[in-house]
Amino acid sequence: MSELFENYGAVLIAVPVGIMLVLTALLATKLLAPQRRTALKGQVYECGMLPIGRNWAQVHVRYYTYALLFLVFDVEVVFLVPWAVSFLGLIEADAGKVILWQMVLFIGTLLIALAYAWRKGVFDWQRN
Repeated sequence: MSELFENYGAVLIAVPVGIMLVLTALLATKLLAPQRRTALKGQVYECGMLPIGRNWAQVHVRYYTYALLFLVFDVEVVFLVPWAVSFLGLIEADAGKVILWQMVLFIGTLLIALAYAWRKGVFDWQRN
């Protein structure tokens, strides 16, 4: 049991240090950044050229849905690949059945999300 707490010692030290670094960077940005607003600073940037027309463009909500689906599959791969690599070693440690069912539950949850998105018509590639 003491080994478990020894492994988390570095995490318990790193979390406050990380939070402190982020807060320090945010405070330094607030104090050191120029605060004056100018017309040139508020102008839209288009690859060094002067902007033509209005700077407002409508983005369809479908693109956000695609981004969320990409994240779902990306997270699945991030968790599934290391699990698959170490699974044989975990079976030998007598924890194989529990770990297998945990992964089945995880993949099942993702399949439910996929079925929901499919039912809502997210994968229909027709133009409206």
